[in-house]
Amino acid sequence: MLYHSLKNHNNLVSFEDALLNGLSPDGSLYVPQFIPLLDSHFIQNISDDDINHISFSVIKPYIQKSIPTKFIYDIIHNTLNYPFPLKKIHDNIYVLELFHGPTLAFKDVGSQFMSECLSFFHKKIGKMITILVATSGDTGGAVARGFYKKAGIEVIILYPYNGISSLQKKQISSLGENIYSVEVNGSFDDCQKMVKQSFLDKEIQKKYTLTSANSINIARLLPQMFYYFISYKKILYEKNYKKLIFSVPSGNFGNVCAGIIAKKMGLPINTFIASTNINNTIPIFMQSGKYNPTSVKKTISNAMDISDPSNFPRIWNFLYQKNMMKLKSNFYSYQFTDKETLDIIESIWNKYQYMLDPHGAIGYLGIQKHMKKEKKIDYTYVFLETAHPIKFYHCMPSSLKNSIVISKKLKKFTLKNRKPKNIFSISNTFNSLKYWLLNR
Repeated sequence: MLYHSLKNHNNLVSFEDALLNGLSPDGSLYVPQFIPLLDSHFIQNISDDDINHISFSVIKPYIQKSIPTKFIYDIIHNTLNYPFPLKKIHDNIYVLELFHGPTLAFKDVGSQFMSECLSFFHKKIGKMITILVATSGDTGGAVARGFYKKAGIEVIILYPYNGISSLQKKQISSLGENIYSVEVNGSFDDCQKMVKQSFLDKEIQKKYTLTSANSINIARLLPQMFYYFISYKKILYEKNYKKLIFSVPSGNFGNVCAGIIAKKMGLPINTFIASTNINNTIPIFMQSGKYNPTSVKKTISNAMDISDPSNFPRIWNFLYQKNMMKLKSNFYSYQFTDKETLDIIESIWNKYQYMLDPHGAIGYLGIQKHMKKEKKIDYTYVFLETAHPIKFYHCMPSSLKNSIVISKKLKKFTLKNRKPKNIFSISNTFNSLKYWLLNR
């Protein structure tokens, strides 16, 4: 499998190069040359397979000879070493819990997978690799944990001032060693723009072997396909499979993009719902056809406080070839307010004794709205619970705070007593980041 940029289909690179470069030289995202189609026999018998072998079969065509087969198995084994429970909320609505990893967030999978791949390539190239990444919340903690003390790799994490929760900040800033946290006096979109500009700056490129661990990096994006195959396997095991619809809490749109790739590989998913907060660039685009990012609005679902989602060009330009009719045939996007989010958290707890985090709550709201709008009741719905509610304790309904339970296994990751290390502050201009990078 080779990769090309969204702007230039002729300049093809390997998986290794796409991973190490992060962005293509023209500043756009890498996409695979084509989407491989899985054997129908594999899909039909997926309920009898284990998730490691399923994930290997899914990811192998994208890596091919860049990493030997044995190491790919090891990478997957080291990545998927915790549970992914699928739980029935009520009727035909299920939740896939993606918060049982080391930082209580779904991004643990992509970060660990990429970490293992980069460690393999570091031994090959023998140079220090610097990862520059922007976070709106969970990416930072997952990347910090995934790359912590990895030989030959350092991580620089940009996050918006007052834009992430206190627990998320501690997960980024308390490790030290090879992890550096940079607080930016601006929004996530500012952080993300600064990261992209760094990849195009010749002075920075001369000093660093630079890559990114955001979902702009193809190696962070692709492993998120695993969630959808795991869900399908579990749904079949429940013997409750009908037409399958996923509602995905969406900020940078990497998770839902990976789901669409899984569908195009042959996984029988009927529809995707990209559920967002009031940062509603994509819901408006679906209605008007106009893509017009505005200033970022802060919400309690802070990981989705993104106005210009990096991965949407992969969906629009590559997966749907800028065809609005095709996009609207199986892709929907709805927006929800903080009040709606808090109300549904309280309602689901009172009715079903299930605790949603603000992002999973928006995923559930997407299902609720879609069922009402499209009258598609006789379907199986799955929404993704992307983070543990404890990460958002400060903004959860006050009546429920005493009911938020965290297991002994997860308590050690709350990091209550850890002090900040390797933390810096800069303004929201590229020049301030460039100065810091060149003089640190």
